[in-house]
Amino acid sequence: MPNTIPNRKAICDVLLERAATDKDIVVLCSDSRGSASLAPFFEQFPEQSVEVGIAEQDLVSIAAGLASCGKKAFAASPASFVTTRSYEQAKVDCAYSNTNVTLIGISGGVSYGALGMSHHSAQDIAAMSAIPNMRVYLPSDRFQTACLINALLDDDKPAYVRVGRNAVEDVYSETSCPFEMDRANWLCRGTDVAIIACGELVKPAWDAAALLEMQGVSTTVIDMYCVKPIDTLAVVKAAREAKVVLTVEEHSPYGGLGSQVAQVVSSSCPRLMRNLSLPDAPVITGTSAEVFAHYGLDARGIAASAKDLLEQAEA
Repeated sequence: MPNTIPNRKAICDVLLERAATDKDIVVLCSDSRGSASLAPFFEQFPEQSVEVGIAEQDLVSIAAGLASCGKKAFAASPASFVTTRSYEQAKVDCAYSNTNVTLIGISGGVSYGALGMSHHSAQDIAAMSAIPNMRVYLPSDRFQTACLINALLDDDKPAYVRVGRNAVEDVYSETSCPFEMDRANWLCRGTDVAIIACGELVKPAWDAAALLEMQGVSTTVIDMYCVKPIDTLAVVKAAREAKVVLTVEEHSPYGGLGSQVAQVVSSSCPRLMRNLSLPDAPVITGTSAEVFAHYGLDARGIAASAKDLLEQAEA
């Protein structure tokens, strides 16, 4: 059966389980507990919950203040707002002070659909990656999301986690979800094309590999959930073993996964490379699936781009 559990609910489930025995966990929202699926946490642990209202700058600064007092602060707000309206607070109060704050960007990418560019977050990977001490994660499904939140609960450094609004197809399972902090997952290995993807586009990238295999194209797919710090060793190994490299991301073409992979590839193992991303323009109105299909970010589009890139390299 198709998965009906969004990654944001997986975050709440982990926080509920851990907060039962860890009173240092504090969850903060900016009038977003419903859309963040964190209402159950507020109901069950009111003394470990803070509602700041529509005030993202206060959200981040209060979270940093609580973290400086020994709390494990998780601050949730729409990705489009927490990475722009409170950018200075993320930079100074969280990263510069190296506080134990996890910023959760909900409804990331284009998952707000028809609300348009004001609510889309196509710049957040670039913006947050540019902040020293700030780690950036885009888990691909609910199982990896749960692993990531558990890992973040066990460390004390700032991080930004972006998740979408809707449920996505499972990449992993409850009994099989390999996870190592800041290490990418290899979903399949090949020698023609290396596809490196993050977030919700990992599953379409993996589906594209299946289409390519039917066309005789040997494909590697890497789930680069840890965009910063990027798994340099995985990028280099994948590039060296393949003829071309294709990155796939729900982000602007500037400063995201593609840019970071290109830096590694160009300096360590030059290969013909292409970045599949959203355009440098307001995107069309539609559901995530409709937007992805329009811009060639679905399985068929990814496979077609990979095949074209490979043919270009072999010409």
